[in-house]
Amino acid sequence: MNLKQQASQHFQQQFSTPCDIVCYAPGRVNVIGDHTDYNDGFVLPAAINYGTAIAASKRDDNQVLVYAHDCDQQTSQFSLDDIQFDQNMMWSNYVRGTIAMLQNKFPEVGGATLAVTGNVPQGAGLSSSASFEIAILKTFASLYELPLDGIQAALLGQQAENQFVGCNCGIMDQLISAMGQESNAMLLDCRALTFEDAPIPAGFSFVIVNSNVKRGLVDSEYNLRREQCEAVAKHFGVKALRDLTLEQLQSEQANLSDVEYRRARHVISENDRTLAVLEALKGNDIATMSELMMASHMSLKDDFEVTTPQMDALVEIIAEVIGQQGGTRMTGGGFGGCVVALAPDELVEPIKAAISAQYEQRSGLVANVYVCTAEQGAFRV
Repeated sequence: MNLKQQASQHFQQQFSTPCDIVCYAPGRVNVIGDHTDYNDGFVLPAAINYGTAIAASKRDDNQVLVYAHDCDQQTSQFSLDDIQFDQNMMWSNYVRGTIAMLQNKFPEVGGATLAVTGNVPQGAGLSSSASFEIAILKTFASLYELPLDGIQAALLGQQAENQFVGCNCGIMDQLISAMGQESNAMLLDCRALTFEDAPIPAGFSFVIVNSNVKRGLVDSEYNLRREQCEAVAKHFGVKALRDLTLEQLQSEQANLSDVEYRRARHVISENDRTLAVLEALKGNDIATMSELMMASHMSLKDDFEVTTPQMDALVEIIAEVIGQQGGTRMTGGGFGGCVVALAPDELVEPIKAAISAQYEQRSGLVANVYVCTAEQGAFRV
């Protein structure tokens, strides 16, 4: 039974009536380009075959009733006339915030009954929250026939996280969930909100490895990193680090703190690497992609300081197996979460075996491995 069928079944069981529609939005993995999105830079994510499904029906009143199968089978209900933050059921704030932002654009939105289920590992850095938000927006757009496109949906999802949930995230997660293309990653310009599909080589898969180092993005140092980046941009009088070159940064090194300098150096160099990986994928140049992904990981480790010893160990273990036949790096916000490899299919089992043999011994933790393909976004037609 696939995820959509599960959502439909949960709806029937919970509400004793069939649903009207089922909508789905994928999670994502970021191939390269971390902590560049909120600096107006470039990212290269792919939508993956893990996501969130919502079975839904319209209501005659102004209430939203949500059953969340994966959140201890909890139910939350609220009125569209008075959407308040819920301190007790934190998951429900993604629904509340997303609908509040949708209401600003489409005041005619009415009530709905929802049953939600998903298989994106939560807290792993694969963006279960953006998948949830985009699935909600797709559901309400479908129920109420709203003229909502993928870029608008991504912006509304980002606003929900920034203004309601309280996480100062960029636009990447929502936009790839909305607009991903099957068999492709996507080079996204986070300032212009333009994108270009980046072909995943035939015979390659994403191997996503959850380090099982737990992290909470809202509570982590994520917002501190953002403040440090903004401080450097302000020092140079530019809108964002996107507008700086490494040469400009180096010329002012003496007038910046060491931490500020290294944070900015990561972002600027990561933008260059991300654009270079697009060209490598278009040219099927796996060796160059491999070097760029490893350089990205080392920059995130040394300059941005968001990896962990366990994540570093996973990257080392995978790199020993794939060499220059594929690439590997940490992915997501960091401070725990996942490592990604873009690897030839014939090396997937050797990667799994190496992780199984070495990771627990080196870290005291057991990793979860997900083999993924690049899939279609919720709003991409």
